[in-house]
Amino acid sequence: MNTTTTTTTATRAEYCVVACAEAWRGAGEILASPMGTIPSIGARLARLTFSPDLLLTDGEALLMGDVPALGAPSGVTEGWLPYRQHLALVASGRRHVMMGASQLDRHGNQNISCIGAWDRPKRQLLGVRGAPVNTLNNPTSYWVPRHSTRVFVEKVDMVSGVGYDRAAAAGPSATRYHRIPRVISDLGVFDFETPDRTMRLRSLHPGVTAGQVREATGFALTVPDDVPYTREPTAEELRLIREVIDPNGLREREVPAP
Repeated sequence: MNTTTTTTTATRAEYCVVACAEAWRGAGEILASPMGTIPSIGARLARLTFSPDLLLTDGEALLMGDVPALGAPSGVTEGWLPYRQHLALVASGRRHVMMGASQLDRHGNQNISCIGAWDRPKRQLLGVRGAPVNTLNNPTSYWVPRHSTRVFVEKVDMVSGVGYDRAAAAGPSATRYHRIPRVISDLGVFDFETPDRTMRLRSLHPGVTAGQVREATGFALTVPDDVPYTREPTAEELRLIREVIDPNGLREREVPAP
C-alpha cells in the first residue's frame, strides 16, 4: 500500500480538477456536461490540453468555441444547442455527464431525490430529474466534494441514477450504453472495474491514506494492494487552472485545503 506523503505545490482542489479532467481524456467530439465548480474547471482543462475536440456549452443553449474563465462569458460561439438537441445527444450517447450525488452505493446507484423513506422523507432534494436517462444512455461519472459515510452509503434511499446491479437486472436494453467511468471525491478517484462491478479505489489524492477513505465510506470498498496517487498536474496545467480557467480561485472554496 502506498502511504508515503507526496510533497507538491498543487492543492487538494487542483488534484481534484486534474482527476475530473482525466475523465474526459481521449473522449473525442462529445459533449462534456460537468455539474459543479471543479468538474467545470476539469472539463475546460481537458479541452485546453489532451481533449481538444471536447464540446463545451455556456450552460444554456450555445456551444463555446473558446474556453473562457469560469464565470466569464464566451466570446466565440461554435454552434447552437437548444434543449431538444441536447436531449438528442443524451439519447445517442454522445455526451459524458459528471453529476453530483447526495448518496452513492457500492454498485453506483445514485440518489439526488430525497433522504429517508419515500412516503415520509426527512429531506426533499432536487428530484430524480434526468439521472435515469443519463445513466442508461451515456457515460455518467460523479463528483463528491465531501467524501463521507452520509454520501457513500450501503443502500441509497431512492435510486435516481442507475447503478450496475440494477442495470444488469433490467437486461440488455439497460446495459447496452450504461457506463460509470469514474467517481471522484476530495479523497480520491474510484471506478467499478471489479468482477462484480462494485466500487474500487483507483487512486488516492496525495496526503490521503486508504484508511481515511475506508473510514469515510459506508460500505466495504475494494482496495488493491498497491494504490497509486492521483497524478501530478504539470506546470502548464497549473498555469491554466490558476491563470486562465479559474483566476478567482473558486476551486479552493469547493474543496478547501485540508
